[in-house]
Amino acid sequence: MPPGVSPQPTRPLDRTSPLPLWAQVRDDLVLRVEAGEFSGPRAFPGEMALRDEYGVSRQTVRQALSGLRTDGVLVGTRGRPPSVADPALIQQPLGALYSLHASVEAAGLAQRSEVLALEIVTDPEVALLLALPPRAALLHLERRRMAGDEPLAHDHAWLPAALTRPLLEADFTHTALYTELAARCGIHLTGGREQVRAVIPTATERRLLGIGTRTAALSIERIGCLNGIPTELRRTLVRGGRFAVGGGFPRTPGYRVAPTGALPAPPTTPGRRRPR
Repeated sequence: MPPGVSPQPTRPLDRTSPLPLWAQVRDDLVLRVEAGEFSGPRAFPGEMALRDEYGVSRQTVRQALSGLRTDGVLVGTRGRPPSVADPALIQQPLGALYSLHASVEAAGLAQRSEVLALEIVTDPEVALLLALPPRAALLHLERRRMAGDEPLAHDHAWLPAALTRPLLEADFTHTALYTELAARCGIHLTGGREQVRAVIPTATERRLLGIGTRTAALSIERIGCLNGIPTELRRTLVRGGRFAVGGGFPRTPGYRVAPTGALPAPPTTPGRRRPR
């Protein structure tokens, strides 16, 4: 081919469409990823190869790749070859006191947390759900949970400070809350309930999870109990594309459909007092 003459694109775009060229490239690449075109030994194309394939400028390719990174389809930063994100799915059982920490590692991924807050606070709404006085002291733990190199969840947990102050000394970077709760406070939760809802993340939540506007999220609200007494309130926002909940069911109806709303605290056992 003569010098200075670009090859004909092998994946032509609709240049009369109101959809920008970079968005057309992004959407076509999503379809190719979902079809498994870049799985196995074949590496994801570089910027120059994509420029020639689509017959667009390198800047247009960069915009498309940036969108794919934001949506979690690709991993890799500018200046490094992009690759398709690990499709490993984090699975959680229904009807069990599970640990997200353990589930991430069970999927073969390294688990770590960025601790955003570990403090004593008061929160009347949370106290009500934990059957505590409105001004009761609460231990609050906020984390951004990572699976490998990618954000997986944004997590808040509240517990009665009277029972859990030793947790202030824990390093939650590489450990599970329930592990530290047992080791430092002698508390082993015995049950509870949770509610899972599909939600539209806010701009701040999308930034924390490293996702774009087209990526779904699940909101999980859990109340963990110690012998029937509400002891933990946890609110977790999880990237929907990396997380699934599931479980078996009996022949009798096993699910109830209820109006969306705040998760009520499970009733305490009659006559039982909160441990001190």
